[in-house]
Amino acid sequence: MLKKRLIPKFLLRDGRLVKYVRFFENERAAGNPVTTAKVYNDYGVDELIVLDIVPSAASRGRVVDVIERMSEEIFMPFTVGGGIRTLEDATRLIQAGAEKVSINSAAVKTPELISAVARKFGSCATVVNIDPRRVHRDGREVWEVHVNGGRVPTGLEAVAWARQVEQLGAGEIVLTSMDADGTKAGYDLPMTRAVSDAVRVPVVASGGAGAPAHRYQALTEGGADAALAASIFHYNEYGIPATKAYLAGRGVPVRLTAAADPAAN
Repeated sequence: MLKKRLIPKFLLRDGRLVKYVRFFENERAAGNPVTTAKVYNDYGVDELIVLDIVPSAASRGRVVDVIERMSEEIFMPFTVGGGIRTLEDATRLIQAGAEKVSINSAAVKTPELISAVARKFGSCATVVNIDPRRVHRDGREVWEVHVNGGRVPTGLEAVAWARQVEQLGAGEIVLTSMDADGTKAGYDLPMTRAVSDAVRVPVVASGGAGAPAHRYQALTEGGADAALAASIFHYNEYGIPATKAYLAGRGVPVRLTAAADPAAN
């Protein structure tokens, strides 16, 4: 049986690790990204996702430097995204040490980029971020995809868009509920289940984690293959070992390390 994954999310602004509530509100410092990555590596994190939230020519150099240093210090795989608009952007990050690249706004604006990255690096290295928000349209509630840091609605519906990016070559989808992000009130389980049921590629649930129980719900009720969070890990509210022990004790298949084994805690 495939193991379920726990994935912390790093948000980088000019190479600094930060955290927000509901997409870029109330910025808080969250530590040194390389040092924090090393801590997670030691505690059995399965992967990392690193997003450059204010990409520019100047910040990209700092992010590449962070990625190169992380690749020298940690052994777990990590995905890097934010501001990837061309195949050259993706190539630079892969060459810096990223195992996967994540495309968001550019995937909507130039869907052929998904296929180009998949052809060059394989579907397993091609991730698409989907950021939906609940909106009312024609008398019904839908999950509308947003881009540009959640500021621009696209008219695309999340489930249909997930199916399309899979067809274009994406090997994984990171699904972030804009409504739940940063609230610590739990993931959007209906949305996560709908997308997970619609595609065959792994779906990473994102947005709303506040306790180990939320992780359990996303991986079981939500049907997600992995659960992502930021603040509950960065601020040590619930550690990786305790969360993995919680999941394993409830029958969720997770990769246990010595630090995460319930018998060791």
